[in-house]
Amino acid sequence: MASHATGDGGIPPRDAKKRGLTRIMTLGGAYGTRNYTIKDLRDQKGKRVLVETLPFSPEEAAAAEEAGIDTMKVRFDPAQPQLAKAVRDAAPHTFMSFSVPLVAAASETEAVRLAYKAMELGADAIMCQWSPRFISAAAEAGVPVQGHAGLVPRKSTWTGGLRAVGKTIEEALWVYREIKTLEDAGAWAVEVEVIPAPLLVEISKRTSLLTSSIGGGGGGDIQFLFAEDILGNNPPPYPRHSKQYRNIYKLKEQMQAERVAGFREFAEDVRSGKFPGPEHVINAPDGLIDDFLKLADTED
Repeated sequence: MASHATGDGGIPPRDAKKRGLTRIMTLGGAYGTRNYTIKDLRDQKGKRVLVETLPFSPEEAAAAEEAGIDTMKVRFDPAQPQLAKAVRDAAPHTFMSFSVPLVAAASETEAVRLAYKAMELGADAIMCQWSPRFISAAAEAGVPVQGHAGLVPRKSTWTGGLRAVGKTIEEALWVYREIKTLEDAGAWAVEVEVIPAPLLVEISKRTSLLTSSIGGGGGGDIQFLFAEDILGNNPPPYPRHSKQYRNIYKLKEQMQAERVAGFREFAEDVRSGKFPGPEHVINAPDGLIDDFLKLADTED
């Protein structure tokens, strides 16, 4: 059983408090320290905009935590949970929601089981594209659930493809009603994707849910952007709502060019006899080869 004297990472309670961290126990029963709890995040609604990202590697997660990112999401594959766990471990003090696959649960029971599996790995909440019934079941089981509204990519056939949603009065009201339905189902937050910025401003005022904006402008309670967009992991074209603060893809291209050059030089050295050179080999002591040949010849 974990000690009550320290949080995760062995941080004593006094030190955790100095660092602005709160001691918690996860739904999975592990002690830890976090920058925010659900209550803390709810208390921020209407006061300031929080910052959120989705890292794709432990290195990105660790960098985001060190940089002071408020909350994170991480993609959770129940068949291969190792990556989500590695990301969780890399940023142990940051509030983190595990994004669970839409098609991984086909009933309320499966939704609760999947949510519990995520929470056992250290998630502080789950993010999903589930129906209100599934969300209600998970929320009733004690799992903090974030829903998804606006452009929901995996359900985009219903809204005309991968495009902005909410530019007509009918769509604007539909987005609002979807969010209120999630609120009634017991969600605590909602990711709102690619809707008109002024619409999100008004919706945020009219829901108790924390609204996480991606492509919805600055009117949400949380501003969300993928780490790969922030860091410029990939070359253009980029989503309209994104901004690249670094161009890591150029570094990757340089690294690949260096790899190719290294392999090419190695092959050329081998073919020309330059490698291995005298400094790369082990010399035989005097007489060893003569003695070896004499004995080897007798064994032939």
